[in-house]
Amino acid sequence: MAFPPTSPPLARALAERDYNDPTSVQTAVLAPEALGRDLLVSAQTGSGKTIAFGLAIASTLLGDAEKLPPAGMPLALIIAPTRELALQVHRELSWLYQQAGARIVACVGGMDPRMEKRELASGCHIVVGTPGRLRDHLERHNLQTMDVKAVVLDEADEMLDLGFREDLEFLLEATPQERRTLLFSATLPRGIVALAQNYQQDALRIAATSGERGHADIEYRAMRISPQDTEHAVVNVLRYFESPTAIVFCNKRETVRHLNAILLERGFSVVSLSGELGQNERNQALQALRDGKARVCVATDVAARGIDLPTLGLVIHADLPNDPESMQHRSGRTGRAGRKGTSVLLIPPSRRRKAEQLLGQARIKAVWCGVPTADDIRKLDNQRLMASLQDAVATTEVEQAEDLAMAQQLLSERSAEEIATALVRIYRSRLPAAEDVIEVSGASNAPRNDFKDGRGRDKGDRNFEKAERNFDRNSNFASPQNTVWFTINLGREKKADPKYLIPEICRQGDITKRHIGVIRILDHETKFEVDEAVASKFAELVRQSTKGLRIEPSDAPDPSERSRAPHKPAHQDKPYRDHRGKSGHHKGGYNKGHRDNHAPVDERPPYNKPSVEAPTVHRADTNGSDVETERRIDKSQWTKKKNKGFGSGKLPPDKNEKYKPKKKVWGGLHSKSRTKNR
Repeated sequence: MAFPPTSPPLARALAERDYNDPTSVQTAVLAPEALGRDLLVSAQTGSGKTIAFGLAIASTLLGDAEKLPPAGMPLALIIAPTRELALQVHRELSWLYQQAGARIVACVGGMDPRMEKRELASGCHIVVGTPGRLRDHLERHNLQTMDVKAVVLDEADEMLDLGFREDLEFLLEATPQERRTLLFSATLPRGIVALAQNYQQDALRIAATSGERGHADIEYRAMRISPQDTEHAVVNVLRYFESPTAIVFCNKRETVRHLNAILLERGFSVVSLSGELGQNERNQALQALRDGKARVCVATDVAARGIDLPTLGLVIHADLPNDPESMQHRSGRTGRAGRKGTSVLLIPPSRRRKAEQLLGQARIKAVWCGVPTADDIRKLDNQRLMASLQDAVATTEVEQAEDLAMAQQLLSERSAEEIATALVRIYRSRLPAAEDVIEVSGASNAPRNDFKDGRGRDKGDRNFEKAERNFDRNSNFASPQNTVWFTINLGREKKADPKYLIPEICRQGDITKRHIGVIRILDHETKFEVDEAVASKFAELVRQSTKGLRIEPSDAPDPSERSRAPHKPAHQDKPYRDHRGKSGHHKGGYNKGHRDNHAPVDERPPYNKPSVEAPTVHRADTNGSDVETERRIDKSQWTKKKNKGFGSGKLPPDKNEKYKPKKKVWGGLHSKSRTKNR
């Protein structure tokens, strides 16, 4: 299928690049009903959106002319969420509009703003940039938007997620009202639709998707892993697929640094991308991937938008993405422009439900499997070695005399078996070693459908937990028959509770609560049963665990030891409530003497107020001899009523000055109003 009619200079540029078959989104924007109109386009990543909006605005910028007018104020404004995506759009539009004489300027964060100011001042036709940098140039009057005829928002949903709504509205309001506005996005959430209603006029909505699945050219694999094997699983997946270029996505910068160091230690050529790197460091990392100097890129989601690597065939989600849109944008780095790709999700048992929810919301059917083992990778290495040798023999048309002489010399000194063995050893020494991983058993390959409603829709996290509780309550599961005893270093004296112990046991041993039998809480430890079928794997995993409580194999508990809850005195349960509904403050103080608060009121022993022995105080004269002795009343025993002075209405016997009421002198220092104002 040939490209629909477009501007002649752009058609020639496409022919030079061998662009013969347009994608669905490129065909849709060039349809007759889309010419000159505002567009709201939703299309998957890797579907050619950059070329699509470049072709869409050509009729507005060029018309029927072969060349653009001399460079002056910009005619088009392209806004992208990230620096990488903005620079990629700049590269694509540069060759697409080269024969039209277009001058395109990129304004992104991390670059020299003074250089960008000089390029804008010298004139341009198209400006490509990120929202923050474009707004900065606009506020400093470096960017003039009076002649803008078209505004394109690429990956508009991502810009809203990153908090650029205010900047986008500022830029759109600064452009002429009669402009064309084109919104391109992989998804169309509610915020994008609201933005289109406010800033677009009679927009044509285009949904260019590839069937029901988000990416028809991407194979999704959901691999079950043990929680301790994330790094080993990444190594084995990279070795198993042997893609020329691969990206490993993590959620945090610390994880990126950690995984980057591990892969470097294993012998991979790896670079990293995260928000803490400067623009020059990012450009160098991406250039190393394009040149083939690096094979693996460990990145955060900052790299999920705008990276287009032709040889990228593998995406690994070391950490699960936060939402289906992020998963699609991550996976969309591969399988672009009709090429095939693989997206692998590494899923520990605790995250399986979240993975099923993400896949269900994205309408993606993944193949559930385990992580490739070291034996699987060795078999593949042997097959690849044989294939590479056969290809080398088949493609050798003319034997070089020097190569033939070297081969004859080797055969004269060594046997053919020794030479072949050395060849295999050299081949394997250049490959990173495969890791031994723990096989996660007891899980079905197919995703669970227990937590879907009657219409097959995924429920929220709360509904998932409720459904799981109901499933466990209604199931006819019986305790394991053959069990092995283990002990955990937490007992009754430290308030051990099964509702906290069971999740810790399941986490460390990679089992479910169905594999746990009897639990005996003793004074200094807790003993529990584990199903014999998983006991060996459980013992190995808890031995490797370095976090949390310590779990070890144990003998069966002594029948004489009885498991019981820790004793709690009755007076610590709740404060006493009398028949009037008032808590605790009965006559004589609050729960004094720790009376039996759970006995009926009439049966309680009478409360006797303890007698207070007044201490004897010796008052000395100036010569130091004891001349007078008095008994001072302990003032802590005087009960004071609210705003009423002492309960008896009389002063203490010692007539201490501080207990005397203050004399009220109206209008003076001690007046009520003055005291209140003070």
